[in-house]
Order: sequence, then C-alpha cells, then structure tokens
Amino acid sequence: MRIDFHTHIIPPELPNFVEKYGQEKWPLLEQTCTCGANIMVAGKVFREVTDQVWCAHKRIQDMDREGVDIQVLSPIPVTFSYWAPIEQALEMAQIQNNFIANTVNEFPNRFVGLGTVPMQDSKVAIQEMDRCMHDLKLAGIEIGTNVNGKNLDAPELTEFFRKAEEWQVPLFIHPWETMAKERTPRHNFMYTIGMPSETALAAASLVWSGVMEKFPNLKICFAHGGGSFPYILPRLDKGWEVWPHLRLTTEPPSYYAKKFYFDSLNYDPLTIKYLIDRFGEDKVLMGSDYPFLLREIPPGKVIDETMDLSEKQRRLLLGENAMRFLNLKERVDENGTTTHASRGEASKLGN
Repeated sequence: MRIDFHTHIIPPELPNFVEKYGQEKWPLLEQTCTCGANIMVAGKVFREVTDQVWCAHKRIQDMDREGVDIQVLSPIPVTFSYWAPIEQALEMAQIQNNFIANTVNEFPNRFVGLGTVPMQDSKVAIQEMDRCMHDLKLAGIEIGTNVNGKNLDAPELTEFFRKAEEWQVPLFIHPWETMAKERTPRHNFMYTIGMPSETALAAASLVWSGVMEKFPNLKICFAHGGGSFPYILPRLDKGWEVWPHLRLTTEPPSYYAKKFYFDSLNYDPLTIKYLIDRFGEDKVLMGSDYPFLLREIPPGKVIDETMDLSEKQRRLLLGENAMRFLNLKERVDENGTTTHASRGEASKLGN
C-alpha cells in the first residue's frame, strides 16, 4: 500500500476573481493548450502546469505507472488568499473544497482530500473546517506557515487550534509567503531555501510558544520533511536552556516536537534516517509533491533507497502512517465498509 500524502490539485474552471473583485493577487489558471496551463498572479506566470494538476484521469494513469495506490489531494498554497477580504477568501476556499470533495467521491478508492480554510478569520475558518470535515467528509485541512506575516502562535489562532484538536482534524502545514522573499528571487532560492526556512519558523513557533503544550493532541504534519526544522531543533533547545526568562513551556521544544509528523520529501536517505531516529518510525509519511518539478519520481523513491529499513518500517512510511495520521481506519463503519467513499482503501485492508 503506497499513499502519496503530498500532492496538489486545482479546479480547471477556477473563476476569474481578478475581474470579479478587482485585486491582482488572485491566482488565475490560463490554459495554454488542452494539456497545459499557466498559473498567473499579478499578470505574471507564477507556475507552468500540465493537466496533471486538475485531471483525475491523468493522475490515476501516473499513479498506476508509478505504483501509487492513493493520493492525498491538497490545494496549491498560492490559492490560500489569507490577504483577501474574508467573504472573498471563503468563496475561493469553498470552490476548491467542493472540487476536491467531488474528485474524491468520483474516485473513492484512489483519492483522499484535504480542504483549505481562510485563516485570516478564525471564526470563519472554523466554520469552513466544520463543513469540510463533517459535511464534505474530507480527511483534514491544509494551512499555510503564516497568516499575513503572523506566526502560527498568534493569539487569534488559538481557537482554531482548539477546535482542530477537539474534532481530531489532521493539519498539513505547507510553506507559503516565505520569509526573506526580497533575498531569494535569484536561483529559485524561494523554493530551495525560503520554503524550508519558513517551515522551520512555523514549527518553532508552535513548540516554543506553548501551542503544542496547550493542545497536546493536535495532529500536525509539516511539508518537505519539516524543512530545516529537524536540524535546528537542538539549537532551539539550547536557547530554551540559556534564556529561562523567555520560556513559555514546561519542557524544551524537542519534547513537543516529538508529536509532529513529517512528509518524506527530502530526497536523501540520510535525512530519512535522521527523521526516523529523531522523531520515530511512526512520524514519517511518504509524500512526493506531485505534480510539480521538484517532486520525487517515483513517489517513495527515497524510502526505497534508504538502507537498513525493516519491512515493518517501510510499510509504516509508505502507507500505514498516513492512514493513522488521517484517521482513515477510524472512519470505517461497524460493517467493515467505509462511511464515506474516500475511505474505500481502508476497508480493502480489512481494518
């Protein structure tokens, strides 16, 4: 069983919010041919994409060729739109959530869906999270690493995390609006340096501030192997040790970081082993970043190439950890069949 936890999707008929609301920051999907398009932002090409990013049939063909049983679908972070007026951002989120839910319902044994919510307003974000989880039956929520420049420990986000814990909502944290943007345009450093650094700041904010101490049952997974966070964690602990006047938690950051999950998208068996040694074999989920240029091909390649993993560890990393993180096993009804189409693969495992 191979579950690709980290893949992105966008509706092919994304409305033109630039014309509708008069703000250039809205992403547009401009098709260049039947099998390709440009994601446009402020009149410039943000990213060139192929039909893999919206066509479920194309995705399934790729999955079959590359040995993937299930993809977990999540929005492209450029669509988060935390900067927008709340009513408009909610509309953008709902369009994507409905599209993802419909895709999952159409192909229940191949896809699981994550939704998106407008994090600039916690009350509205909670309402849409409620709809995603309890009406659309999505498996979790993807959020960004910051909300309009505020870290995830901002007090106004507390109630959102409280509800996510109460409802057992898995949260996938993906970098967006990265730090040091003015220093990373050259060499595509925004993707290779900015994103890992941005992810580290988000994770550090949650463990240092007391968010994870307050909500110990939060289920959080970080993209791209946690970025640089796993490797600066000892430095965070040292800071906690030498600056007692800055402490906000009972234990050092590494204590709370053990609760985090990480996808496997770091390309190197050495770093996979490091994640396992530091956080545990049950905290790493296979993820490829399909269908973008930096994706791993085939998905799970780095896990396959990591020597000295037991068969149990490979099963955990390639699929079982994702099922547990996303509560897929728990959503199978008493008759052994799934309560929602996206849970079909869980019943196939006999859980």
